[in-house]
Amino acid sequence: MRVFVDTEFTDFIECDLVSIGLVADDGSEFYGERSDYDRASCNEFVRAAVLSQLGQYPGRMFTREALRIALVAWLDQFADEPERVLCFDYFGDWELLCDLVDGPPAGWQAHHVGQLLDPGRQEAYCREHHGRHHALVDARAKRHAMIDSAPAPDSRK
Repeated sequence: MRVFVDTEFTDFIECDLVSIGLVADDGSEFYGERSDYDRASCNEFVRAAVLSQLGQYPGRMFTREALRIALVAWLDQFADEPERVLCFDYFGDWELLCDLVDGPPAGWQAHHVGQLLDPGRQEAYCREHHGRHHALVDARAKRHAMIDSAPAPDSRK
């Protein structure tokens, strides 16, 4: 089972998680926003491109600890899968996920998929779904853009 990961964060220097999105091969999704990050630590880009997109998913706002618990529980649903791979295209996404769950998730492999994503398909998905720099939309776009897989259906339908 592959799960595609994307995060949004405050800044490249003082990096703190703002939101996280995960989308599995089977269409299962997880999304969470932090309620307790320091807005003052956000750089201008994050203020302009990311923060305005938050709040689209009612009930998905968590404290850091509540987000950790919810994400670990969501990942645990795949415990019986023979192979579990967390796919990311930016190493910072992996680092933020590991920081959130207190280390690499047990039983999961990390795989950098940057070279395996079709940038045209990824861009087309973002244009079609009017999104970019939203963790869940970007995770969906990564899943859609995998070169070695068929186009993934939009799980919101």
